Amino acid sequence: MVDSGLIVVGSGPAGVAAAESFREHNADLPVHILTADVDVPYARPPLSKEYLRGQTEDVALHDAQWFAERSIELTTDARVDRLDLAARTLYVGDRRHTYGSLILACGAAPQAPPVPGGQRALLLRSLADATALRHAADNADSAVVIGSGFIGCEAAASLALRNVSVTLVAPEALPQEKRLGSQAAERLRDLVTGAGARHVGGVAVEEITDAGVRLDDGVTIDCDLVLAATGVAPQSRIAAEAGLQMRDSRIVVGSDMGTTAPDVYAAGDVALAHHEVAGRHLVVEHWQDASDQGAIAGACAASWPTKWVGVPGFWTSVGDATLKYHAWGDGYERSQLREHRDGFTVWYESGDTVVGVLTHNADDDYDLGERLIAERRTVPFPIEH
Repeated sequence: MVDSGLIVVGSGPAGVAAAESFREHNADLPVHILTADVDVPYARPPLSKEYLRGQTEDVALHDAQWFAERSIELTTDARVDRLDLAARTLYVGDRRHTYGSLILACGAAPQAPPVPGGQRALLLRSLADATALRHAADNADSAVVIGSGFIGCEAAASLALRNVSVTLVAPEALPQEKRLGSQAAERLRDLVTGAGARHVGGVAVEEITDAGVRLDDGVTIDCDLVLAATGVAPQSRIAAEAGLQMRDSRIVVGSDMGTTAPDVYAAGDVALAHHEVAGRHLVVEHWQDASDQGAIAGACAASWPTKWVGVPGFWTSVGDATLKYHAWGDGYERSQLREHRDGFTVWYESGDTVVGVLTHNADDDYDLGERLIAERRTVPFPIEH
């Protein structure tokens, strides 16, 4: 039995930010992070980029002293099996942990492709996954990356920069075309191919074998390793079984990250949070937004009310190019790409207001876009129809 205080489930950006924020507002109560991860908290964005390329070993969020200085107890390799809301108790094996406040920041887990041989594919989410992929790449001449989301594009470019012959395959004709539009998707494809990878769109994987990948157009690509970047699923089982309100496998929370249970909060990939400015629940799977939501949850758990008001967004690097994105994340009606001397900006609009901006080497537009989105203002020039 552990004394009551704050318990955080999860050691990703939401979990660590939640513990830190709670401690900033409450110096006395115990703070305990329980995580199923075997590694101490680390940054995930470098895993598909600098870490995969072998350019860095340092991905830790904080060292042990940081947690000690803040009196934050960290227990790794501790998978929570069950949550009892009435008893305010978590169960890790046969060990019980009682809480005064609880923040669920359980994150999401990658999904293997639902095809014959899908279990042969490597996945990329955890530090252990990235280490396994990096070691596999050490002995690989060729690779297939399945999925052209940002993780797939980042990893394909990183493997290519390691002189691995990479083919990126995906059902979409162009990377992120449905989400970002055809003009932006063309630029994203060009960044992937510019890093040295080959892009094959409009195909589905039918089978993964010892020799490689068989596609639905009859082509088989021989390769030494296969990476599946085919999406993630929220780790929300304990919340659903405990009776918290759920929607699409995510925990429904308000703009304060509060759930339907007293003193229980959720943040990050596992949460479906109401955005105070957008006026609706938004699904986001971005590192910075997870951290922001965790900080809000921690502050509110410490009786310091705050709400989610920042415009969702992220940065990503594909090869040597950095893209920056702000958006509500639930679609748009029109988009327009504007070229710059060494980059571009894509503006997204619904009705008469800006709802998104994607930039490459256009930081002024990125900052302006954030303000326009938050203030529900128009694009500073007519968007062509």
